[in-house]
Amino acid sequence: MEKNVGSVDRVIRIILGLVLIVLVFVGPQTPWGWIGVIPLLTAFVSFCPLYKLLGIKS
Repeated sequence: MEKNVGSVDRVIRIILGLVLIVLVFVGPQTPWGWIGVIPLLTAFVSFCPLYKLLGIKS
């Protein structure tokens, strides 16, 4: 896998992912917050499959 997620993009993804997961426990407590795992995973591996499809590198 070629890295296609830059450092600023990684920080944004980590913050967004954590906020979504925290909402599972603190906010409306719906399972939809677990979707925050996706931005966290893509931030930690520095690869986004959607970016690959669209030809984007940040």
